[in-house]
Amino acid sequence: MTALNKTFKVMCLALILSNCGGGSDSSDAETVIPFNQWQQNIFLPSNTFKDKCVAPRNGINPATNFTFLDTEGTKLDENNFLRSFSNDTYLWYDEIVDQDPAPFDTRDYFMQLKTANDKFHFTIDSSEWYQLSQSGVAAGYGAEWLIRNTRVFVAYTEPNSPATSSTVNLQRGDEVIRIDGTNINNLTSSQLNSLLFPDSDQTHIFSLKKNSSGDIKSVTMTSTNITKTPVQKTGVINTDTGKVGYVLFNDHIATAEKGLFDAITLLQSKEINDLILDLRYNGGGFLAIANQLSYMIAGPSASAGKIFEKMVFNDKHPTTNPITGAAINGIPFYSSTIGLSSMNSNTPLPSLNLNNGSLGNNRVFIISGNDSCSASESIINSLIGLDVEVILIGAKTCGKPYGFYPADNCGTTYFTVQFKGINNKGFGDYADGFSPRTNSSNVNMPRGCLIDDDLQHELGDINESRLAAALHFRNTNNCPSSATSLSEQSIERYRINSMKIMKPQWLSNKIALEKYQ
Repeated sequence: MTALNKTFKVMCLALILSNCGGGSDSSDAETVIPFNQWQQNIFLPSNTFKDKCVAPRNGINPATNFTFLDTEGTKLDENNFLRSFSNDTYLWYDEIVDQDPAPFDTRDYFMQLKTANDKFHFTIDSSEWYQLSQSGVAAGYGAEWLIRNTRVFVAYTEPNSPATSSTVNLQRGDEVIRIDGTNINNLTSSQLNSLLFPDSDQTHIFSLKKNSSGDIKSVTMTSTNITKTPVQKTGVINTDTGKVGYVLFNDHIATAEKGLFDAITLLQSKEINDLILDLRYNGGGFLAIANQLSYMIAGPSASAGKIFEKMVFNDKHPTTNPITGAAINGIPFYSSTIGLSSMNSNTPLPSLNLNNGSLGNNRVFIISGNDSCSASESIINSLIGLDVEVILIGAKTCGKPYGFYPADNCGTTYFTVQFKGINNKGFGDYADGFSPRTNSSNVNMPRGCLIDDDLQHELGDINESRLAAALHFRNTNNCPSSATSLSEQSIERYRINSMKIMKPQWLSNKIALEKYQ
């Protein structure tokens, strides 16, 4: 941001003081506090400063189809908007240390408006956010990277991308050894980040150890704008005890609405008996997508009259949503499309007739990882709230019951934690993540198995360790011998030692949209 270049307009906040203090004058008095400079713990409404910008935008806002509301303003206006907005809506507003906003660049100031332990605060350029949120378009090679310590592997690839071209042909489990001749271990974190996640039209040479043969192969990739395919694989596994559906779901983006609709419609037509939903690399995204998928799994009977999730805001807003102004009621399960994708609104969603679990409703096997986060965890939590039996196969999830409403101001979209989600039973305390329960009394945790991620097999292969474990559990009601002990110590050790997928922050969150909540 540029330095402050205009004089901040002088404003006054009138505080009417009456009967406040033992020796004060009993008559009404008005004290005027000048607001031309910072007054600690005194806040004007955020709308006082909203859309007052150092660099006002012109033209049509693609997110609203209306003219931008930006007017001429200052850096201090932008900072004061964030200060007041955070004080009003941030879930832990009373833990923010109120500092004079004047000396800070705006994005730096935003990073001050949070608790010390808040890992979820972030910003993104509004134009980039719009493009990402609509279609998941972002610059890259079309490879999703897994990292363990200093080693980098291919987790999966996007169709029709540089990573899947005939001359490159990256495969799951391929390991990056060098980039542009420099060993991975000799690159700083920032260097590695810029090489793995470049802007568009950048060319780099990768030396890879091929998973299939162990050979070292050199490939050249030029980054381009990649359109994500959030639902990559849908299939049916025939077993002696019925048909099992498999869905690989990687991102809660707008286009997932149609992808999931098509996947569940297909599995419905195949009359599957059980579903294995692979969320191991799904960090989250739009909460509305999680809502729709949860309905399609649970079905109309289990979800009728129940809530998908209820938002809990800070104690300033016990009954009214501070973003939408609506009364805080539980969000119902969506039984039809809402027009996030290319589909029209109000098309009835399909649902599955799955085998009953131990509590009398459908059951579902969910493959999880440390990167199963936010909106993905809302699927787990909402289904448990309906007494749908969730069998968790994989690793402990990331632990993020918190969510955001994206806030655009002056060309930057801000994400600050504003609510916690609770399910139909009132449970939402999973900040430590979901993991297979260690005892039968912990009813808010699912049953299941801790199983290592398997890079030797493609996702969806019945020999892949986590998918094989789900099929084993389905047949035996027990974990395979390869599973890790379910002690608290082993669960935590397993989490620390597991691989992490490298995705942008917006794909690792629970994002609410005003129109649909």
